[in-house]
Amino acid sequence: MAIIETDAPLHEAHRDNHTHRDVNGGWLRPAVFGAMDGLVSNLALMTGVAGGAASQQTIVLSGMAGLAAGAFSMAAGEYTSVASQRELVEAELDVERRELRKHPKDEEAELAALYEARGVEPRLAREVARQLSRDPEQALEIHAREELGIDPGDLPSPTVAAVSSFGSFALGALLPVLPFLLGAAALWPAVLLALAGLFLCGAVVAKVTARSWWYSGLRQLALGGAAAGVTYALGTLFGTAVG
Repeated sequence: MAIIETDAPLHEAHRDNHTHRDVNGGWLRPAVFGAMDGLVSNLALMTGVAGGAASQQTIVLSGMAGLAAGAFSMAAGEYTSVASQRELVEAELDVERRELRKHPKDEEAELAALYEARGVEPRLAREVARQLSRDPEQALEIHAREELGIDPGDLPSPTVAAVSSFGSFALGALLPVLPFLLGAAALWPAVLLALAGLFLCGAVVAKVTARSWWYSGLRQLALGGAAAGVTYALGTLFGTAVG
């Protein structure tokens, strides 16, 4: 009896192991940017105020005001940015939809030409374009992906972007204020907690990049520490000048 060997298990193992990171980063950008911005900007604000020899109450008030102002600013900016981008995409989709309705044969030929340019045989390219063009919505989706590089069914939500930016910024900005709210009387616990948060954020980012966790963490820590040091020095200088 002949034994028929198959490499199906190998294919299954390859499919299970062959995974990719989320390179689009749709969720990563606003969340990381918001948290980093909240940490760095509020830490810098508080150290600048502390450098001017302000009271503990003034430092805490500055931190809470920075948290609120920054979170609302981030949310408003992210909402406007994503909404404008979405409106532009929808306008381009309307243009493509009208072209498909008025000139279906021309659009079908255009799609076939795109496939031919990618190496598909002309006859096969025309047949594929003909079959894909039978459904208007499917045709719109194909043209949008091929010509505009977008997925009509996966457009970003301005509300989701705004809420995620607000929450991530507020969470990051809260870290430097938290030690004072828990009874700390000095600045150094706030600085240590904020720097630890920056290192942690950098390490988390490394999970979806090619960098090592310690390199990414140290990079964020160094950038945040530098910002805090510079603003503290400026606060000391201005505080002396106006004091």
